[in-house]
Amino acid sequence: MVVLNKIYTKTGDAGETALGNGARVAKHAMRVTAYGTTDELNSIVGLARLHADGEMDTLLSLIQNDLFDLGADLCRPDMEKDADAEYPPLRMVTAQVDRLETEIDGMNARLAPLRSFILPGGSALSAYLHQCRTVARRAERLTVELATMESVNPAAVKYLNRLSDWFFVAARIANDDGKADVLWVPGANR
Repeated sequence: MVVLNKIYTKTGDAGETALGNGARVAKHAMRVTAYGTTDELNSIVGLARLHADGEMDTLLSLIQNDLFDLGADLCRPDMEKDADAEYPPLRMVTAQVDRLETEIDGMNARLAPLRSFILPGGSALSAYLHQCRTVARRAERLTVELATMESVNPAAVKYLNRLSDWFFVAARIANDDGKADVLWVPGANR
């Protein structure tokens, strides 16, 4: 259990922060950038939830929890040392990816096939979900870049890849099951 009884520590005043294994790194380190972007995404999911209700709100709450799991995974380097850790590090697992795929398939079954690209917008919830989609893609790009430098849990990358797809389909659901999608008209303003 996490206990936070003092919020500021002053340990980051020189531009460094601690990773999950206690190592100190620059606040601009790629690992910090990757998990910081998942935190940013989680905040936007919170904004989306202001416009969600019922099942959509429930699913978004699951994603918010997963994003904290993802941040915990990404802030802990040295996966090869997991077995030796005093406490087993929290890692993303395939079941979390599988859940997203099942949810995507369920939502997508309600939608007519796309005949055009769509523009972000329509309802407020859809617009926020599209913003979630784009930030999830950025988090994925940063995590993939991190994986070229250091070890990264492959399930974390898969999760982010599915998550952006989830947000895309959910944004269509939020637009009256796609009936209120804003369609792109190529060259409309020439």
